[in-house]
Amino acid sequence: MKKQFLIVLIFINFASFSQTKKSYSQLNTRELNNSIRLNYTTVHMPDEQNIYGNGFQLKPTMGLVGINYNVPLNSWLYTGAGMHFAVTGDQGGLFTLGVNLGVNKKIYKNLYFDANVHFGGGGGYRVLVDGGGIVYSNIGLQYKKENYSFGVQYGNVDFFTGFIKNDNISFFVEIPSTLRAASYEDAQLEFMIDNIATDNFWKKPAVKTVQQVKFDYFFPVGDSRTDSYQGNKSIRNTLYIIGFEYQRYLNENAFIYAHVDTMYSGLISGFMDLFIGAGKNFISTKYLNVFGKFGIGGAGGRIYQEGGLTMYPSAGADIRITDNFGLSVHGGYHRAIGGTFEAYTAGFGLKYYGLSGGIKDPITSEKFSEIKTQGMEISAQHQTYFDVAKFGIPSSDLQQIAVKINYDITKRYYISGEASFAYQGKSGGYAHGLFGLGIKSNRFIDGKYSIFAEAGLGVAGGGRVDTGEGVLIRPTAGINFHLTEDFSAFVSGGQMWSPFGNVNSTNINIGVSYNFSIINIKK
Repeated sequence: MKKQFLIVLIFINFASFSQTKKSYSQLNTRELNNSIRLNYTTVHMPDEQNIYGNGFQLKPTMGLVGINYNVPLNSWLYTGAGMHFAVTGDQGGLFTLGVNLGVNKKIYKNLYFDANVHFGGGGGYRVLVDGGGIVYSNIGLQYKKENYSFGVQYGNVDFFTGFIKNDNISFFVEIPSTLRAASYEDAQLEFMIDNIATDNFWKKPAVKTVQQVKFDYFFPVGDSRTDSYQGNKSIRNTLYIIGFEYQRYLNENAFIYAHVDTMYSGLISGFMDLFIGAGKNFISTKYLNVFGKFGIGGAGGRIYQEGGLTMYPSAGADIRITDNFGLSVHGGYHRAIGGTFEAYTAGFGLKYYGLSGGIKDPITSEKFSEIKTQGMEISAQHQTYFDVAKFGIPSSDLQQIAVKINYDITKRYYISGEASFAYQGKSGGYAHGLFGLGIKSNRFIDGKYSIFAEAGLGVAGGGRVDTGEGVLIRPTAGINFHLTEDFSAFVSGGQMWSPFGNVNSTNINIGVSYNFSIINIKK
């Protein structure tokens, strides 16, 4: 019996090492010609709520900036997701998250007709948006060139649960963003690069990206103050911040980036910021990078009422631990432009470095010998939280809209990141962000179904939801309905509670997801 067992082990071991890897030419590849749209509009504030209960006079207009990532469904229809945030007026801290559906049709040469609608949730000061639901519809013209486009639109911003609603004119610029990927059925596999590619897909180099989970400490100075609910008091205590950053390199040392932060301790939960910017590595070696960055964006929530426009210069250093992971330390200066909030910052982060979408290094043109695919899932969700505890107002159910990303670690385990904003339930401005670890089953019943479970940990704030300083825990479980290899619908449920607050709410989610494989160079 022992000999038989040993023979079986030897056979399994031999089989695992003698398994032939597929050729990279067998990958079911695709190139998605997506776009990033930045838009700006001026929103007139309501006369009905021109004075807060404490006598604070509203400024007549709010400047609103949008960042949207759109994906074509066919030659004329597109969808996507995006965020909006206040940069002028006195609504700093107003953020929204939602999904888009639009039409883009050629009229003549480079001139296009463009119309779209954005549905989501969010807000800042709850009294103006109530539940937080927003519908933002636009119609207008777009001029397209190969590497950029711009346009003007007539639109309507409608916080349909509250008081902010009016027609407006908006302006936008659009930047192309190509995603080269593979089908989800090829996820978590290795492929040999065994010949010279003739396909145009493989002629383009890989793209260098960096993703970072970051922890920051804000040290307020100057005239930094709390909001009127907290008495406009001077802020001198440390604020504790967690965030996520995405960087894309343009050449060997220059990169563009976007990052979002939220506060989990230091004030009543509700502070948030979002930045886009550029950076450069001034010293770059195999194990050490020294960099500088400058970001511009919006910030606010639980600080003094101001426009929201904020700058954030910073500098730091990365220490490379492996080819894919590194540690980062950084410091900077967070300053409201035309406002009062300012803080020196210090922090650290865990970085993941990747080369994806090609077989050649974008800097050295070195050609690699292997590819490792990583499964990824992007989903849009409707979430319901029952009987959510609040302070100063009655408990109620919350309806939220969420965008979630899952990264497969193996075919069974994955990590996730989620952003969710309330759109109904009298808590406009409430949002949370969660990181999670999940496990999923193999597909069953003719490959149409699979089940999953995950545990999420994150931070939340706004809308007088009683999360204390903002820490949240949410376990969930659910079932996927696989419509095709790359598209699925799902339903899940769980429980959300705040260990330092009074939230303890049952939760139900429904949504749709798109699955694909990232093509990573394996060194």
